[in-house]
Amino acid sequence: MLPIVLVLLDGLGDRAHDVLGGRTAAEAAATPNLDALAGRGSCGLLYGVGPGRAPSSEVAHWAMLGYRPDEFPGRAVFEALGRGQEVSAEHVFAYAALRPADRREDGWWLTGRPDPERDAEYAAELVERCDGVEIDGLTFLLEPVWRGEAVLRISGGADERVTDTDAFFRDRHPVLRPRSLVPEAEATARACEQWSREAMRRLEGERFNVITLKWFGRPRAVPSFLERHGLSGSFAAESAFLRGLGRCLGLEPVEAKLDLDLVSERLAAGDTFIYVHDKRVDEAGHTKDPQVKQRAIEELDAQLSALPTDRAIVCVTGDHATPASPDVIHSGDPVPLLVAGPGVRADTVMSFGELDCAGGILGQLRGPDLLPVLLNAADRPLFLGSRPTPVDGADGYPAMELLEPLI
Repeated sequence: MLPIVLVLLDGLGDRAHDVLGGRTAAEAAATPNLDALAGRGSCGLLYGVGPGRAPSSEVAHWAMLGYRPDEFPGRAVFEALGRGQEVSAEHVFAYAALRPADRREDGWWLTGRPDPERDAEYAAELVERCDGVEIDGLTFLLEPVWRGEAVLRISGGADERVTDTDAFFRDRHPVLRPRSLVPEAEATARACEQWSREAMRRLEGERFNVITLKWFGRPRAVPSFLERHGLSGSFAAESAFLRGLGRCLGLEPVEAKLDLDLVSERLAAGDTFIYVHDKRVDEAGHTKDPQVKQRAIEELDAQLSALPTDRAIVCVTGDHATPASPDVIHSGDPVPLLVAGPGVRADTVMSFGELDCAGGILGQLRGPDLLPVLLNAADRPLFLGSRPTPVDGADGYPAMELLEPLI
């Protein structure tokens, strides 16, 4: 059996751009290392959650790592875990952000955010001013993160099925009323609205005068990565919420960007699964300049000359598309996917990009298909028809320490 190395280039997918000759950034980029890897491996396209669906990174990751929507705890839980905070299923979590807003006839409209350096102390003082509010038996506690952002912990029997107050659009930024998704969450939604108005009252006259809420959730008991897939190892990412996602699944969080020396070290230490995330392509996509994204992919390719395809199954792909145009946050376009390593057959694809990878042997996959494909390549598939593990939703053969011999 072989270990698995998953290199995740955030926001890799794209649209075709006239300035790039009708190609995506990955297709236009000079990527000799990825091309060579594609030439000796299997390729395809990947939709994080499904064709045409534009997922957030956390939603796409959750599916690609083999977990179901009903198991998803919400990104705010990952944000807390990624910063070393302890979480409990007794509490509801949300992500709070201090923002400036102007009053208009149809409500409050967001106009920016604090500067992480210039406004740091001022923003921290304003967040502290809104901590510890109690409304209708619920207590709202804020644990600061940075630049006026914080993890909100709601205790006292709250319900997490509440909508965001942050509209999260580029061209329209109203502060929204929190709405309940089910009747049982109505009291929590109304308390969150009262809390939002109380925060605005306490911040009246300040340069930053509202606190938005998003990513409501609650910790859920889910099988660990070892239990579900028979794999253990490390989860390397710069983003705190991704390290928190890894921690949620029992993988060791490591604060790092793309680092092949780290991969070699973790393989030598016996990891059977190593995840490495890099967000530079996603950041380039958000500039809305296709040539900036093209250069970012070329720079990353230069760091991929020593992927350990001689001793591991290596997968390079993305979680979603971040088009360099038009002005959308993410889109539902597919992402190039390649798998290489011992025993992986080479198909006819010779270069890395959406159009070329579409002709690969892996075809078009959805997020939940990714781990079974990698486990199969690593000689770790779950033999369907037998039941060696009671773990619901298992994709790989369980680790021996999880099996119970009859004595």
